[in-house]
Amino acid sequence: MNKQQMENQHTSELIELLQKAGRTIDVKKGAFLFREGQSASEMFLILSGKIQISKMNAEGQELYLRLCSANEIVGELTLFTEDPKYIFNSKVLVDSTVVAINLTSLESALFQNSQLAYLFLKWMNDHFRRTITKFRDLVLFGKKGALYSTLIRLSNSYGIEKEDGIHISVALTNQDLANFCGTAREIVSRLLADLKKKRVISIDQKMIIIHNIEYLRRENDCENCPISICNID
Repeated sequence: MNKQQMENQHTSELIELLQKAGRTIDVKKGAFLFREGQSASEMFLILSGKIQISKMNAEGQELYLRLCSANEIVGELTLFTEDPKYIFNSKVLVDSTVVAINLTSLESALFQNSQLAYLFLKWMNDHFRRTITKFRDLVLFGKKGALYSTLIRLSNSYGIEKEDGIHISVALTNQDLANFCGTAREIVSRLLADLKKKRVISIDQKMIIIHNIEYLRRENDCENCPISICNID
C-alpha cells in the first residue's frame, strides 16, 4: 500500500468513527451551521452538499476560506478550548446533510480512543498544511497570485478535464472569486479579462474553463504540491 492509499484509508476510518459519534441532520440552502462569535457546542462532518467557510474582517469584507463538500469536517478549531466560540461563518450553499458531533463527547472519546486520536490528529495536521499554503499565496504573491492560486485550487477540487480544457464544475461570480482572494471585485474582473484576452481561460455562464493551466502555474511559481494540499476544500 502506497502513502496516498494509506492516507485515504486513514481518512475513511476517521469518517466512519465520527459518523458513529454524532446525530445526522439535514440543513437547507442559505442556512448557517454556525456564525462567527457564536458559542460552540458541536463540530460537523459533511455527508453531502456544499458548505462555505468564511470570515469577516474589521471593515466588513468577507473572505472565503474553504468550500467544503462530502467527508470534510468544519468547526473543528473549537476543540480543547475554554468557553469555545466559532471563529468562522459556515453557510450552507445547497441542501446538505451533516453529522453534528458534540464537542465534549468527542474530547472524551479522543482521550479514551488512541486510534481515533491518532486519525484526528493526522487529519488536523493535513488541514493546517492546506490552510498555511492558502495564506502563503494570499500574502506572498499579491492579488494576481491569489487569483491564479484560487483557479488552480478550484481546478484540483472541482475541475473536469475535457478536450478544450479544465471545466470548473461550480458556478462562481467575480465577487465569489474576489472573496476567495481577499480583494475587490473590480480587481478580479480586470485580472479575469486579461486572462481571457490571453486565452488562458474562458467563462460560460459563470462556469470557468481553464485552457492553459500551465500558464497559471508558471506565473505563480507553483511548487507542485500534491492535490491533497493544493485544493479549495
